[in-house]
Amino acid sequence: MVVLMTRDPVAVATSLLRALEAGRHGEDLRAHFAPTATTTEHPNRLKPEGAHTALDGMLAASAVGAGLLARQRYDVHSALAVGDTAILRLTWTGVIAQDTGPFRRGTELVAHIAQFVRTADGVITSIETYDCYEPF
Repeated sequence: MVVLMTRDPVAVATSLLRALEAGRHGEDLRAHFAPTATTTEHPNRLKPEGAHTALDGMLAASAVGAGLLARQRYDVHSALAVGDTAILRLTWTGVIAQDTGPFRRGTELVAHIAQFVRTADGVITSIETYDCYEPF
């Protein structure tokens, strides 16, 4: 488990992204979050209704995602701290590990993302994300 010793919102947010790239998921990610952390995912191609998820649901979803992906990468194009919030513009790329639903093994998914990551005391308290997927 990695414990980040900074309160810089951009460093806190990007630390989570690096952990995800390294294949960490589920309980291994809990230290990145406050106990009351939530994620708001606005409607997108994979979640047309969007979603609002508490921490336990986020950790469970990360474990499911880890099983579906051979690898994933987050390329941060710009990042800005405004108070306790990190504002990130990034591109996510994920490669499907096995045939599932409409996706075939080896398919590369790409999403262009604007993300607002609120922090407190060196951990994430909320993530609000706007994911714009390229056609697949």
